[in-house]
Amino acid sequence: MMCTKRVLAILCLLGGFLHHLNEAVTSSEFRLDGDYLIGGLFDIHLASKVLNGDRPETITCSSHPFILTSYRRLQIMRFSTEQINNSTNLLPGVTLGYEIFDHCSDTKNFPGIFKLISADGIVQPWDQSNVNVSKVIAVVGTYTSTETLTVAPLFMTNLIPMVTYAAASSVLSEKTYFPSFLRTVHPNKHIIEVFFYVLQKFNWRWVSFLYTDGDYGKDGLDLFQNMIKDTEICLAYTKSLDENTDYPPMFQQLEAQRVNVIIAFTLEWTAEDLIKGAIKHNFTNKVWIAGDGWSLHQKLRREKGIRKIGTVLGVAEPVITIPGFSDFIHSSKTLCQTENPEQGRFCNQISNCNNLTAEDVINADPSFSFSVYAAVYSIAKALHAVLQCGDGRCNRTIPVKPHMVLAALRKSNFTLLNQRIQFDKNGDPKFGSYSIFYWNQIGETEEVGVYHFESFFHINRTKIQWHGNGEVPSSFCSKECPAGFSKTQEGIYKCCFNCTICPSGTYINTTEDPYNCISCKETEWSDPGSTLCRLRLVEFIPFTDSGAIVIVMGTCTLMGLTVAISVLFAINYNTPVVRSAGGPMCFLILGCLALCSVSVFFYFGKPTSASCVFRFLPFLLFFTVCLAGFVVRSFQIVCIFKIAAKFPKLLNWWMKYHGQWLVISVAFVTQAVLLLISYSITPPKPYSDRLLYLDKTILGCDIDLKSMSGPVIFLTLLCCLCFIFSYMAKDLPKNYNEAKSITFCLMLLVLTWIIFATSSILYRGKYVSSFNALAVLSSLYSFLVWYFFPKCYIIMFHPNKNTQQHFQCLIQNYTKTISQ
Repeated sequence: MMCTKRVLAILCLLGGFLHHLNEAVTSSEFRLDGDYLIGGLFDIHLASKVLNGDRPETITCSSHPFILTSYRRLQIMRFSTEQINNSTNLLPGVTLGYEIFDHCSDTKNFPGIFKLISADGIVQPWDQSNVNVSKVIAVVGTYTSTETLTVAPLFMTNLIPMVTYAAASSVLSEKTYFPSFLRTVHPNKHIIEVFFYVLQKFNWRWVSFLYTDGDYGKDGLDLFQNMIKDTEICLAYTKSLDENTDYPPMFQQLEAQRVNVIIAFTLEWTAEDLIKGAIKHNFTNKVWIAGDGWSLHQKLRREKGIRKIGTVLGVAEPVITIPGFSDFIHSSKTLCQTENPEQGRFCNQISNCNNLTAEDVINADPSFSFSVYAAVYSIAKALHAVLQCGDGRCNRTIPVKPHMVLAALRKSNFTLLNQRIQFDKNGDPKFGSYSIFYWNQIGETEEVGVYHFESFFHINRTKIQWHGNGEVPSSFCSKECPAGFSKTQEGIYKCCFNCTICPSGTYINTTEDPYNCISCKETEWSDPGSTLCRLRLVEFIPFTDSGAIVIVMGTCTLMGLTVAISVLFAINYNTPVVRSAGGPMCFLILGCLALCSVSVFFYFGKPTSASCVFRFLPFLLFFTVCLAGFVVRSFQIVCIFKIAAKFPKLLNWWMKYHGQWLVISVAFVTQAVLLLISYSITPPKPYSDRLLYLDKTILGCDIDLKSMSGPVIFLTLLCCLCFIFSYMAKDLPKNYNEAKSITFCLMLLVLTWIIFATSSILYRGKYVSSFNALAVLSSLYSFLVWYFFPKCYIIMFHPNKNTQQHFQCLIQNYTKTISQ
């Protein structure tokens, strides 16, 4: 509140000063009388270097460099006003006038502003009643964002509409601070979007952003940084430019950082210094992306040596030809001349454009020309609505206030040169588009692309003749990683990185996360440097496998043979061969061999918890009984022929208490207890081996060797005892020498499991299950073939040897041999 009162007090003090400056002047290019006035602010001269004085004073713009493009925009406003005044449809019977000032400075150019907001040379506070107000109903201008931000609050006080044709800073869209501000140029965010799409189109990742020091440039930089925040584009270098910029160190820095794409978001006079500096200091072969401030710069694109700097792409609103403007310029009597020598007595209404021709004005940079044209017509259309014009007349009795024109401006909706003129709630235009221009080899701007806001973007790259070898230049800090490689950021820039190949079992998805290798699932696999995972091939031995079929058939044959041998032995139960083979114990051993063979069936098919248990349980349990039987049989043979005579009581005890069955029972119970303990601690379970092969999963059974050590050791102990007793009886009579057969069977048994253990170490795959089943089957066949088959052979083919007399004869001969 205090700030507002101070501003109003200052305005009152300045009113007296303006009263003395307010003199009647004749018609000139800066002033035109009319029923209603439009203010105009154009920086026809550039006061870039303003010296600090020893006293407060305004600035004389005409003493500074002349800006032809701004002068052309001034003429667009004059032409628009004249065209409206000559119209019979728009504002019939009402004339528009204008008061234009050369706004060449941000801080020392206020007399013209006060002139526009004053009434009879006096600036009245807005809260005083019955005050005379200025005839100015709206203002067109200014050019730069900084200029606009400086003077806009003075117009906002009385809600005087301020329609700018070039100021694009985002902050001006804030209606809280700038309630009567509108513009016919798009805010910076739209041209920054075009920059972003161009960079994406040509895959440029490593760019620099040079900008005019001021609100316009800083706003553009902030917008650009926010837009590329979560993208693969990196901002390698930024710098604000002004009249004091030292260009050689800047160019050296750009070269050092290998930046090949430079966005120059600058005003036209800053761009002139920049490009001329690049030519002078031999800064060559770059891609320059120009903002709308200098994209259509007529003189600069014909500068000597401009081809050396590289390729220039510009972004600007499309050039719209304004019919009748050229004729107006040729016929204008006030072009670059002052009809009244006293005109110059008011500040900054002198163009000072000596030796300037009509052709120079017509051919000047057309940037923002349509924006000026649209601004003037928008104000005229708003005034037309306020005065309720229609049927060839207007209601001139309506007291027009600026805020009334503002309200009508916000509702603008008309067609101008095929453009639908409308404003959004922020006062920004809804109409227009951007074109992408290319500075060709003959110094002309050629349209190569178009951008319709938030709907369409296209560039015809075939029209662009790139510098160098003619191919699209690249711009990156680090070359893109090959497929299957992850990035490791190097330094502060995400575009600078090292490439590391993803190991096997992982993959890289660059669209989701280019910096981390992702582990494959347990059921998947990948080679080093993969971009996806593939399903593992699950392998196990099915029953349909040829090897499995052979082994199963062998198992079934073994079962059949045990049954056949059992039948044969039952028929010949009382014969000496059967009795010497063990008698009733033969049937126990044959039955256990058949039960052991059941284990073989569980080695095939997909492993389950049950199948893993039954792979080992029947074999370990019932093979223990078999070995115990052969231990007992070997001991009996040795006892009869070698121990009985020396230890008769031992033989009597053995016979009295049926020692053979006692030993077998103890062995069976002991092994059963050991297996129960082992399976209670760590039962066998299905296991998926994914380490052996990269692309396969081998299904098997996981056996805890520590928990299974008890049953295996006990089985090994029985095997050793059997071997000892059978070896002691190796020299017994031939027909009674089952011990030799047992010894040979045990040797085959040991050899079988040695071969299996060796093959399991050398080969780790799905066929380990087949090898194990084969080892079990071989162990069973070794006893069946080498112990029982010879007995069957004698029974079936040599019955003469299966007599009591034959066996007694062998025993007598053995006794004689021993006694000798």
